[in-house]
Amino acid sequence: MTRTYGITGYGGYVPRLRMQRAAIAAAHRWMSGAAGSAPKGERAFCSWDEDSITMAVEAARDALGQRARTNIEALTLATTRPAFADLQGASIVAGALELPASVRTLEIGQSQRAGVAGLLNHLRAAREDVLFVASDHPAAKPASAQELAYGAGAAAFTLGSEGVIAELIGSASEANLFVDHFRAADGKHDYYWEERWIRDEGYAKIVPATVKAALESAGVPADAVAHFVFAAPLKGVGATVAKRAGIAAPAVADHLDEHCGYAGAAHPCLMLAATLERAHPGEIVVVAGFGQGCDVLVLKTTDAIASFSSRRGLAQALADAQVHGDYLRMLSYDNAIDLEWGMRAEKQVKTAFTEQYRSAWQLGGFVAGKCRCGTVQFPQLAYCVNENCHASATEFEPVALYDVGAKVLTMTADWLSYHPAPPLYVGFVQFDNGARVLMEVTDVGTAGLDVGTPLRMVFRIKDIDKARNYPRYFWKATPLAA
Repeated sequence: MTRTYGITGYGGYVPRLRMQRAAIAAAHRWMSGAAGSAPKGERAFCSWDEDSITMAVEAARDALGQRARTNIEALTLATTRPAFADLQGASIVAGALELPASVRTLEIGQSQRAGVAGLLNHLRAAREDVLFVASDHPAAKPASAQELAYGAGAAAFTLGSEGVIAELIGSASEANLFVDHFRAADGKHDYYWEERWIRDEGYAKIVPATVKAALESAGVPADAVAHFVFAAPLKGVGATVAKRAGIAAPAVADHLDEHCGYAGAAHPCLMLAATLERAHPGEIVVVAGFGQGCDVLVLKTTDAIASFSSRRGLAQALADAQVHGDYLRMLSYDNAIDLEWGMRAEKQVKTAFTEQYRSAWQLGGFVAGKCRCGTVQFPQLAYCVNENCHASATEFEPVALYDVGAKVLTMTADWLSYHPAPPLYVGFVQFDNGARVLMEVTDVGTAGLDVGTPLRMVFRIKDIDKARNYPRYFWKATPLAA
């Protein structure tokens, strides 16, 4: 008997920080001539301590929830903006998620359809339990149209044969060197061709033909499609493509423009996660990815979709926003402007790779040790810190802290020490299981902190060795509410 294989879970993440598009436009009004222009909404942007790796971890946590992770055999990360040119970010993601050491890790990219293509490859292979994550934050040149349109985010999917909520019933692909944009290997920003050419000759011709081929392979008529997912940095393209493919206008999925912006290779996957959050059993979902060709998936939801829920959900991630109007903050966080931070910023933070490797089992998964006396401590020392115990660490039980409830015990806002997002909030965090850890608190916002403020843990960049351009990753606390 052939077992059904497909998507068994989904999750998403959008950075809490959002920049008002009107503030971006106002910053460039002196040279654009658009005196009355005030674009609506906000676009997500990464804090200084976020990148494709940290967002991937958060999206995966949302998809996995409290489910067991020991069965995951492969992890694939899709991004067009990897944190490293030659160091696998997927391995860092696997460590933060405490996946089995035997997990196979892979990183793919170099195309805006990397997210859809990677998901399609795993669904067609249909042979193991997989965690697939697409995470992206495309860089836009200041004053470009892309600066207003771009955003950031990540989406994650678990694939397997147990509890399938959506199965692949058809697909089609086309390889086509239609160059709508490109970025050189040593470049930071994309170069785009003329918008009308991209819309009329690229999206409007290549995508509908591939969609029709995918629907034919699935034996599904276009008018049976309940949800059509197509992502593009140009507005209104999804409706145009749907019309040409014969798909009804109400089926076009929300593009997430108003509060997110276009998140590159991750965006169609983000839209798919948002679609699955509100989909019902037995619905047809078509997902198309564009970039030097096209990949199209035809999915059918199952009865199991009604009983699945992600840990936080994409809707909550979109709602959990801190809206900013200080445009220079966004530029600084993305290294698009070189600010003078003073001599305190010249401190050396060289990473000892030997110690990083030896402590990886604690640092990556934020693993504390629980002694037989009940004391929970991080970092784990050679002996229990309880003055009435002092048992050997060999008797400790490993306990991950990243999903444990916590609150502020003590805190300070430091304006004197160098920090890329001043002030530096730091203090003791009291965990519900008794652990007490001195931690940095990120994304605090204008509300500030107080003793007792509820916190949750997030995976972030701890600091950056600027001399060697090497970021270190660790866990930080953040307020539950923006």
